[in-house]
Amino acid sequence: MNKRVLVTGADGFIGSHLTEELVRRGFQVRALVQYNSLNSWGWLDNSDARIKADLDVVAGDIRDGECVRRAVAGCDWVLHLAALIAIPYSYQAPHSYVDTNIVGTLNVLQAGRDAGVARIVHTSTSEVYGTAQFVPITESHPLHGQSPYSASKIGADQMAIAFHRSFATPVSVIRPFNTYGPRQSARAVLPTIITQMLSGICRIRLGALTPTRDFNYVKDVVRGFIAMAESERAIGEVINIGSNFEISVGDAARTIADIIGLPLEIETDEARFRPAGSEVDRLWACNAKAAELIGWTPAYGGLDGFHRGMAETVEWFRQADNLRRYKPETYNT
Repeated sequence: MNKRVLVTGADGFIGSHLTEELVRRGFQVRALVQYNSLNSWGWLDNSDARIKADLDVVAGDIRDGECVRRAVAGCDWVLHLAALIAIPYSYQAPHSYVDTNIVGTLNVLQAGRDAGVARIVHTSTSEVYGTAQFVPITESHPLHGQSPYSASKIGADQMAIAFHRSFATPVSVIRPFNTYGPRQSARAVLPTIITQMLSGICRIRLGALTPTRDFNYVKDVVRGFIAMAESERAIGEVINIGSNFEISVGDAARTIADIIGLPLEIETDEARFRPAGSEVDRLWACNAKAAELIGWTPAYGGLDGFHRGMAETVEWFRQADNLRRYKPETYNT
């Protein structure tokens, strides 16, 4: 527990939850947050004062190799979450995704290798699989980039694996399926539904309703990251973190409406549809490898787990200070 851990992307949705949990477990945590003129630490600004007091916060940019080297120095583990993740924005700014997701990951790998860190956990995404060719999706499923975002993450994943194979760098690749929970960004579908309903919008604006997703509560995903870092058996491996349960976007919306206790009316918004060849129609994770290699299984699995996780998420969004951070009337790309 006296290990020093660097978390990149610590200011984000998953990164902030992971950073807080590492501190609670007694790790020495260095949090790399994106530099900005307001000196904001993102979601870490809202962390408990006792957690913030134990953090070593570094502001920088994952695209700057020297900045990353300084952040990695003296650390035992690197948990690499910094990335551009919004799929719609990747259609508009694909070069930014290459710079951040591929070059940024290369910077982390080079710095970690040179510093001799004991573990690098690189964050992948279920989007690298594209529409499922078979279900449940195992780690041997073909990779199929259907958006500039997913293509950039495939490139980053392959770079991480290549460093392990070429230089014996102790890299593990964690591949979470769709993570949800408190603090999730407005560009994701579940916060879009929740914030519109809680703001009194009568007709919820959504894109495609039939695609299915394997939604995973953020607490489960955080446990997956820590289990990956602690497991020697995970080195050199790609491991899915998923609930082994799929639900359509439409049914997820109905679940949220039931939890909130309001009738559901959906209005199709053409702006929210992906290009035809870019939509991922089905994602459903096989999590057997995670159970076997790192002893991870979801506490919020199945329909019951999804309902429990969504209830906790809705309760967080109900709080006025949290809801006012979002702009439900605006489509966030």
